[in-house]
Amino acid sequence: MESLKGRGRSSRDKILIAAATMLGEDPTARLSVRTVAACAGVSTGSLRHFFPTQQDLLDTVMAGLYDIELPEDPIHDSTRLGSERLVACLQQALAHTGTGEKARETWRSLHKAYVESDPSEGATETYLALERLGHRRIENWLAVLTEEGAISPGDNVQRARFLGTVLNGLSVERSLPAGGPRLAVEAETLRLAVLSIMSDRGQDE
Repeated sequence: MESLKGRGRSSRDKILIAAATMLGEDPTARLSVRTVAACAGVSTGSLRHFFPTQQDLLDTVMAGLYDIELPEDPIHDSTRLGSERLVACLQQALAHTGTGEKARETWRSLHKAYVESDPSEGATETYLALERLGHRRIENWLAVLTEEGAISPGDNVQRARFLGTVLNGLSVERSLPAGGPRLAVEAETLRLAVLSIMSDRGQDE
């Protein structure tokens, strides 16, 4: 990967940009001190100065990603019902898995990194942080709909975990042979999952 030595940026910023870029390109990337420092174009000592432990670096990167407002996020499309917007958001998240061979390659990479061999502590922490990031994104979508009154107040953390599990299952299905129009079935599955957590007060029916 080309070193990220952008002029005018502080060493700390270059480190965070490098780490976020690595995760964006490969969710199974292991954010080792040596690799991130090389990508950022800084010394390992400089990285340790700002982030004494790998966990400090990972937590800071993830905190920054939590705050990023995705462009064209369907949850803010006020012309559509809340349930339709949430389904669209989940479909957008699922699209990153790809279909067919791309989906199989995604799962092969994850399996190799976290199942076939004993993952290092750093690799496990990276995976769990990415999982938290996905759940946090769903929680943010749910918070928007809760504020609008489309979803009854409740445990959005648990709801996000449920929807995340549905996404995981569908992403695995995308890597398996299909006997019919998979995307139509997938959309219906997401719709049923979303309706199961929507308000029962009729605002979004």
